[in-house]
Amino acid sequence: MAFDFAQAVLAWFDEHGRKDLPWQKNISKYSVWISEIMLQQTQVKTVIPFYERFMRSFPDVIALADAPQEDVLHHWTGLGYYARARNLHKAAQKIRDEHAGNFPSDFVDVLALPGVGRSTASAILSIAERQRLAILDGNVKRVLARFFAVEGWPGNKKIEDEMWLLAESLLPKERINDYTQVMMDLGATLCTRSRPSCEICPIQTHCLAYTQGRQTELPHKKPKKDVPHKYVTVLIPYYAGRAWMKKRIDEGIWGGLWWFEDMRSLRHDKQADTANTAVSEVNLNEFSLAPHPLSEMTTDLEQMNLEYRASILRWIAQWGAQSFKYRELKTFKHTFSHFHLHISPVIIELDTLKSVAENTSQARWVDISNPDALGYSAPAKIILQHMQDL
Repeated sequence: MAFDFAQAVLAWFDEHGRKDLPWQKNISKYSVWISEIMLQQTQVKTVIPFYERFMRSFPDVIALADAPQEDVLHHWTGLGYYARARNLHKAAQKIRDEHAGNFPSDFVDVLALPGVGRSTASAILSIAERQRLAILDGNVKRVLARFFAVEGWPGNKKIEDEMWLLAESLLPKERINDYTQVMMDLGATLCTRSRPSCEICPIQTHCLAYTQGRQTELPHKKPKKDVPHKYVTVLIPYYAGRAWMKKRIDEGIWGGLWWFEDMRSLRHDKQADTANTAVSEVNLNEFSLAPHPLSEMTTDLEQMNLEYRASILRWIAQWGAQSFKYRELKTFKHTFSHFHLHISPVIIELDTLKSVAENTSQARWVDISNPDALGYSAPAKIILQHMQDL
């Protein structure tokens, strides 16, 4: 009798599968969508509190679509990969405006939503509406790569296309919602990246990787590339327990989140001195930064030249301070998927604040002991936390 892959994993699911996760209760396309986006490159235990808080604040598509992006990003703070939150917000507005607020049921329409790929669209419709669609997230790729002993890195387009065909060939005719869930569960709980639990796996007897003793070899890893190191120094005006922060543009890393002034943005500052304070009134030699991080940050400058230093002083002078102290916080590293970022925060402690900039939607003074409910990157939260010791 031929081995029935789907029947084997569904039998395991009935006895051992996860059935009490927050997004498995009161299932809807909306709830599955939110959970699937949050679970991308993020562990279940990390997602649960974020999901519960997010759903309390945005219980349906309209609530999410009508919310300010700032509020959505604030709820995402600490979860990482912030483009996911921006795309969720855009997609909710698309559903509101083009689908009368009703989450679409057509695969093509779901796939057209910002931030939704083929596997995510299939997961939403197979779990919430029991449409017979295959998924191929990281967990499923690992299960299939081992079961079929697939050669090559699954991220390669040719290999991925092959795996889509394999995934579709295994689909059961019934219980597609449970099957989708169990395929995620197998990869997350048994067929893990390291030390898989082959001895209790329901498909062990027919798994080629297990038969060949290649569980740790498969799936093949992505060809290694040297991960570059980048360096940035940020300037943080500080007065009376508050730090000056700006909202980043919506694109790129940390898009739409609140951050500090990047020194590189001041290098070629040509703006007039808004406080009408002549640069010559301040002794330029009294202001300097450690040459080591600066030389790493600006490879074309061995040290801060006079013009660059003057640009920074013009920037500081806009608040009308007569003098200031600066102190460097410890440089720390934040790792992205494609590079390491070394961040050197420099606190510019102002002696007075004659020209008080008003808080706006793009820039404001943030109370470091009780930060506003804004969207912050993880490094921004680290810096604000360290500043509480000033």
